[in-house]
Amino acid sequence: MSASIPRGVTRWLPRTMASRLYALLAGGLLLAHALSFGLLFYERYEAASSMLMTNLEQDVVVAVNLLDRLPANERADWLPMLQRRTFRYSLDEAAFDAQPDAKLDGATSREMAGMIESALGPRWSTQARQVSRDPERFQVKVRLHDGSAVVVDVQPSVMPLAKWLPYVLVLQLIVLLLCAWAAVRLATRPLARLAQAAENVRPDGDGERLPDGGPTEVAQAVGAFNAMQDRIARYMKERLQILASISHDLQTPITRMKLRAESMDEVPERAKMLDDLDQMQHLVREGIAYARSAHGNNEAAVRVDLDAFIDSLVLDYLDTGRPVSLQGRIGTPVVTRPHALRRVVANLIDNALKYAGSADVELESRPDTLVIRVGDRGPGIPESELPRVMEPFYRLEASRNRDTGGTGLGLAIAQQLAASIGATLTLRNREGGGLAAEVRLPRA
Repeated sequence: MSASIPRGVTRWLPRTMASRLYALLAGGLLLAHALSFGLLFYERYEAASSMLMTNLEQDVVVAVNLLDRLPANERADWLPMLQRRTFRYSLDEAAFDAQPDAKLDGATSREMAGMIESALGPRWSTQARQVSRDPERFQVKVRLHDGSAVVVDVQPSVMPLAKWLPYVLVLQLIVLLLCAWAAVRLATRPLARLAQAAENVRPDGDGERLPDGGPTEVAQAVGAFNAMQDRIARYMKERLQILASISHDLQTPITRMKLRAESMDEVPERAKMLDDLDQMQHLVREGIAYARSAHGNNEAAVRVDLDAFIDSLVLDYLDTGRPVSLQGRIGTPVVTRPHALRRVVANLIDNALKYAGSADVELESRPDTLVIRVGDRGPGIPESELPRVMEPFYRLEASRNRDTGGTGLGLAIAQQLAASIGATLTLRNREGGGLAAEVRLPRA
């Protein structure tokens, strides 16, 4: 949308599609309604003005002829019956003559006075003057045949709007806004559900599947999205099967080669060959572990006392003499897959021990999540590399030494297992140096 609209205009547009659609629909409907109401009001105004002119012309002619034929002493009694909403009659000629120079300067006054004079014809002597301009008001003096005068006091105004009309207008506007809101919601809700489902897409195909149904376009998009999930799961399964098969098949020849190397005489090349074979075997095992980590959700979820669970894991490290500390408590059990969670936390602790020599484990309870934080005081990771270090086989070092560069699968395995149990794994550099890895588990 922004490609066809000048960039200066897009700054004033709402950010969301729902807001833009609502503004477009509501604005268009309100504009159309305003035009329709304006034309209706103009037509009503023209009709009411024409009716006012016609009624004034006819009533004045009838009233003047009637008063002319009545005796002078009976004319005052008839005046209340002859008056209308916009004009009335008076026999007080002195009030009219008090301002003899007040000329007509209103367009409506001149037009209506001219109509009265034309309707009465040459038989009657008429004279008109302006009384006020706001509101517009004028008088016409008609000389009767007996010499007395009748003053017609006119205040032009078209028929006022009915009292219920503004309420109907407000009701119509509310209905228009509600219809626009319903239309926007109907159009954008499938998009919001599709976006949410896309965020929850999982490589194993165990993500949210959108229900079929709805309009044709929505049903086609839902079908395409579900089919895409199936294809992704199938491709990932094939890829992991290939990786697992290759890694598994490589173990046998590597083991044979190690046995042959160990049976060789003590020569410098023997130690180097055994070291290379150990690295190959470690890489193969990590590859198998990574392939298996994609199926972490196959493990049954159970209720786990997270405090005791992490405490037991830390004690295992302490029993082997490795410096791992534990702080904080969760204070509530959690439903999770314990073997997968143990592998995630163990990988993070191993990573901290490898690069920093020690690991600090911290537990934190938040309103919506439970946090397991593993920190170290090692060299940390450059900010530009943080998003990439959890990619499979990505290493910060170019070295293939397993003691420094590693295989590049430890964090990838941890992230994949975390996703399989519904947790999220994030990395950040600590203040003062070092790295902090956070595993966030949902409370539910």
